[in-house]
Amino acid sequence: MNRIFSGIQPTGNLHLGNYLGAIRNWVALQHDYECIFCIVDLHALTQPQDPAELRASTREVTAAYIASGIDADRCIIFNQSMVSAHAELGWLLGCLTPLGWLNRMTQFKEKAPKNREVAGLGLYAYPVLMAADILVYKATHVPVGEDQKQHLELARDIAGAFNRRYEIEFFPLPEPQIFGAATRVMSLRDGTKKMSKSDASDYSRINMTDDADTIRQKVRKAKADSRDRTTHTECHAQPQPMRQDRSAHVVTCTTSTKTASARSAITARATRRTQPARRLMSTRWHHTKPRSSTLDRDATPLKNRRTWLQP
Repeated sequence: MNRIFSGIQPTGNLHLGNYLGAIRNWVALQHDYECIFCIVDLHALTQPQDPAELRASTREVTAAYIASGIDADRCIIFNQSMVSAHAELGWLLGCLTPLGWLNRMTQFKEKAPKNREVAGLGLYAYPVLMAADILVYKATHVPVGEDQKQHLELARDIAGAFNRRYEIEFFPLPEPQIFGAATRVMSLRDGTKKMSKSDASDYSRINMTDDADTIRQKVRKAKADSRDRTTHTECHAQPQPMRQDRSAHVVTCTTSTKTASARSAITARATRRTQPARRLMSTRWHHTKPRSSTLDRDATPLKNRRTWLQP
């Protein structure tokens, strides 16, 4: 069976873009693929983190996975730092990755445009660790957004370089899965940027935990054009052409929840998952840490284990 790997950083609040662009698709894919879903806490360390807050955020993201409909009995859910093979393979692949490949990565240029001299190596080498995340489990498919497509192409290049260096077809070349509508949900404050957990303004996004009144307030405060008339889109993968006054877009996601039955199904599913998710967030985890794996043991750390969280 084909294998899927994907993950989300445990930083900030999960928002509508995370749900429509990633988690909702994972729920559908789990019935047809062997799925491994990760909370990528090592990637979060590219920015300073409080250890206690990071652990709490890891539990919250895991709870959101389950509440959204990901079946922990069918899929593997774990946090990245519990499997040392991610960091180990990241170093090995880093030794094979030319600097020229990393210099082409646009996300580093966007996140450190004025402070490259003081930017951490982790931010620069982030795509190599992402490649290790995927390749350590020999994933064949990776659901990604448009902003991560370049990183997946790099992962394919690195896998090919490894195979050529050692003259063996060891790693498969993972295929991207980019879904149509809602692959990129735009910010409520700036229609030229995507909705982001790291945005300083909570009014730039609709969080998955926001209640109805909060959502209404955020939509009312969303930036409109010069004629005070809000511009709507239907969750297109790319924002619609902007007017010269650079007005922002309000995402109405009608292609995703345009019928009452669809909305009811989502509500019912979330309600069914609420109780186990709450138990998950309040549990003190004490599972035994899995043994380290080597490259020739395909997904050994995941055998006989379904869900792990860091103590």
